[in-house]
Amino acid sequence: MSIEWVNQAIDDLRAWGRTRDVDVDADEVRLLCDYASDYLGVDELGDFTPETFDELLLSIYPRKVIAPPESAPETIAAARTFVDYLGESGRASAPSVARMHERLDDIEPRMVEALADPANFGMAKSLFSSIGPESLEQDVSIPAGELPDLGEAPCDCPGCTPLPAVRLAEPDELRAALPAVPMLAAEPLDDDGDPLEAWGRRVARLLDHDTGGAVTGSAELDEGLYDLFDMLYRLQVRVPMSVIGDHFAEISDETPVDLPVVLDRLAWCGMIHVDGETAGLTPLALWGLREHYLSLGVDAPRAPDLAEADALGLIEGLLEGVPTELAEADISRWLAGRDPGEAAAELLAAASGAPAVARGIAITIVDRLGPEAEAQVRDRLGDDELRPHVIHWLGARGLPAPPLTQDELLWVSVDMLALALPAAEEDPENFAENMAASGPPAHVIEEMWRVDHPDVVDVLELLGRSLPDRTVAKAARKAAFKARSRAIR
Repeated sequence: MSIEWVNQAIDDLRAWGRTRDVDVDADEVRLLCDYASDYLGVDELGDFTPETFDELLLSIYPRKVIAPPESAPETIAAARTFVDYLGESGRASAPSVARMHERLDDIEPRMVEALADPANFGMAKSLFSSIGPESLEQDVSIPAGELPDLGEAPCDCPGCTPLPAVRLAEPDELRAALPAVPMLAAEPLDDDGDPLEAWGRRVARLLDHDTGGAVTGSAELDEGLYDLFDMLYRLQVRVPMSVIGDHFAEISDETPVDLPVVLDRLAWCGMIHVDGETAGLTPLALWGLREHYLSLGVDAPRAPDLAEADALGLIEGLLEGVPTELAEADISRWLAGRDPGEAAAELLAAASGAPAVARGIAITIVDRLGPEAEAQVRDRLGDDELRPHVIHWLGARGLPAPPLTQDELLWVSVDMLALALPAAEEDPENFAENMAASGPPAHVIEEMWRVDHPDVVDVLELLGRSLPDRTVAKAARKAAFKARSRAIR
């Protein structure tokens, strides 16, 4: 998926809606764009056609999206608004817009039926729905951590707060990015020596010198830049702009902070990249900060390139927590360095006998491979843990596959719920909502205790705590008791 064009499209759509007082369902439109990019080869807004909506709403949505049939009108309404935007923004001609609206009128009643028909569900949707809608849209689940309070500066002692390993862009990429930094057009770097080294000195000056408000427009805010950049360096992910606003509000006493202006100035300096409602360090800022830490004698490790690791190293690296964009790049480059059969064989070998979360990551990466990996995937039909996943993989590609037995269906249901355990513990309310919408039926839960899976007790206890239906929750707790008793025997 081309993330950049989708993000830009959503930003432009929101702006278009605000100027016309039009209620825009940006999340629904983002899903449309994501799926169109992933499955239909849509690379820009002008690629949308009436046939695109046919495939999206009558084929892909019913297979991938966990949504009740009655939600179809909301999706269609979002699509209609999107089509209006395509027309007014010049991405689609007036005749094309008219044809798309006609097609949506035709699709709406059929979409209700498609969402209600279990025959349209992919195996993943049927079995994994209790994990939550987002789980089917993510190629890999990255462990999440708590977002620190940017208002609290970390201890200055490197031994107390060691820096995490960071992933850096290649030097040639960084040098190529320097001419695009607006600040450097107004205040060029030193001509002598490596421009990247000169950039490092410029970053050090922003951090340690008394800039007197030259960076943010406020001397107070300039003094707080080191703490801000240090925390963003440690997080390695974009954060809500409101969090940065809270940080600046704490150090500016009672003086109001014009956050958009401050962020614009930091972006002008090449230090911050703003994307929608979030902001984070640019690759150049990350590189410059690490160089500054090294100049101070602070240990600032560099993370290994996961694309060069073996399959086990790739999975372990992703489990340690990698920002989504980096994870996508790592996985793509890792796959590019191997033929599909070789990649499938390595990943499935690493997944065999692994914990559910690691196995889930391996399986989601294998799911990117096409039929050319059939032989290596089929070789794993004899592996009890991987067999249900292999059968799904083969069936999804129209390849000959044995039917799943009832025991295998139960096992893979437990396995995928085990994959959801960390996310459920972090956000139990969201998990409970997802379970209410699409949790496993009572008769399935009642039989799960028989499954020979290391996480079956934890899964059943989670269901017992999370299911909103008291009767079904009680059934899950009884099944958990049986599973524990079975393990003791």
